[in-house]
Amino acid sequence: MPFELTPEQTTRYQQDGYLALPDFKTAAQMAALRARAEELVQAFDPASSRTIFTTNEQVRAVDRYFLDSATQSRCFFEEEAFDAEGHLKQPKALSINKIGHAMHDLDPVFDAFSRGAALDALAHGLGLQQPQLWQSMYIFKQPGIGGEVGWHQDATFFDSTPISVTTFWFALEDATLDNGCLWVQPGGHRGPLRERFVRAGDVVTMDKLDATPWPDRTTAVPLEVKAGTLVVFHGLLPHYSAPNRSAHSRHAYTLHVTDGRTAYAPTNWIQRSTDLPVRGFV
Repeated sequence: MPFELTPEQTTRYQQDGYLALPDFKTAAQMAALRARAEELVQAFDPASSRTIFTTNEQVRAVDRYFLDSATQSRCFFEEEAFDAEGHLKQPKALSINKIGHAMHDLDPVFDAFSRGAALDALAHGLGLQQPQLWQSMYIFKQPGIGGEVGWHQDATFFDSTPISVTTFWFALEDATLDNGCLWVQPGGHRGPLRERFVRAGDVVTMDKLDATPWPDRTTAVPLEVKAGTLVVFHGLLPHYSAPNRSAHSRHAYTLHVTDGRTAYAPTNWIQRSTDLPVRGFV
């Protein structure tokens, strides 16, 4: 049977700005994606790039390797992967923060996981009448060194008029307080867009738009979910994840999707050409 949100789920999404859907992916589907991600990491030559993924504004680096990942599949290191001499402190497979950002269009295994009638029906149920998949990320949240992802809104990176970006976040392992699960601010999607990530050629800037403070632990809630759960949330929903200091990784996979009926900003860092056109779920 085709996937369909219940009226209660639709109301909850509208009120809270997010929805957790357990058992959306099977163990076999998750195992296939994890195995393919492992193959991509094994094929990655650390000498080809030392680019680190971080959300720390003081050290955020945007280089050609990052910019070109908009239409490629590239590995990014954890911020704490290297020692003072620049050597990896642990094996390569335990040093990668994420793979991004076009696997869903370039790799058959990722494509199969990222698309299908169920996801298309869910997108339509959330109001995305012409879903367009702009970005995919495989996030490792490595044990011990998994980096913090500071409070942000995904519409910062996928601006459109009106705002339509929606995040599809798949838990590939159990996400817990110990290993750095997501935190969200219920209802926070009704607030303003605080920042905009703007690209002009090879230069990117983070424009400050609104001084509304980010949530804290008094207004935010943790999303502890089981592997196989799909969390969908509105592009204006503030969210965060703490560092992973546990002995267990927290693999997840995300898609960022806009509605083709809205005007996708030409200043967004990811753009597509006819060589690799943006596509939907089916």
